[in-house]
Amino acid sequence: MIDNENKKLALLVDADNAQASVFAKLLAEVTKFGICSVKRAYGDWTTTHLKSWKDILHKHAIQPVQQFSYTIGKNSSDSSLIIDAMDLLHEGHLDGFCLVTSDSDFTRLATRIREDGLVVYGFGEKKTPEAFIAACDKFVYTENLGVEKQTKGDEKKVSKDNELKCIISEAINAISGDDGWAPLSGIGGYITKNIPEFDSRNFGYEKLGKLVKALPYIETNNKKDSSSHVHIYVREKTV
Repeated sequence: MIDNENKKLALLVDADNAQASVFAKLLAEVTKFGICSVKRAYGDWTTTHLKSWKDILHKHAIQPVQQFSYTIGKNSSDSSLIIDAMDLLHEGHLDGFCLVTSDSDFTRLATRIREDGLVVYGFGEKKTPEAFIAACDKFVYTENLGVEKQTKGDEKKVSKDNELKCIISEAINAISGDDGWAPLSGIGGYITKNIPEFDSRNFGYEKLGKLVKALPYIETNNKKDSSSHVHIYVREKTV
């Protein structure tokens, strides 16, 4: 299994449906998943509405792919991005794709890539349709990028969030041992597989570990493995 540090990724940006202002933070997020071997941004670069992207392209060595808008109201860059993605997929040199868009038109592309066994990371705004989010292995809301610290009142808020409680409880029950303890890493993996858009930053916490420690119905324990590496385990508190 290839670890995240060595994963070769293609970063494909639908510039018409992505914000240049968050792109530096987005690239920092992508490094958690692997290395961008390919970086391309698609759009009609002759128009003024993509002007904010031009400095970003140069600064981060992103290849702009020109696609003229032949019809008003139609996004021609979608087709160009999809064609390039399929070409890259068939070349067989990549481990995954990062698709930056809030457009549901890329739903089938995401599922097709996953059918070939490659991982798909999606990045988009909270307005992104559920179909595209569900088609990705992991989806990151761009509004969460750069959120590093919890805000006042978050601990009280998350403690009363019934939906969050159900998500955490289900994950613990699914992977815990007979003693009720479950590894935090396994919980994170289980949740992501079932809810690609789940992110501890939605609740004001940068890391899942910090989030679960703020939950009054969860207890945590640090355990060392045979290599003396410390792992966090969690379980639900008994009444």
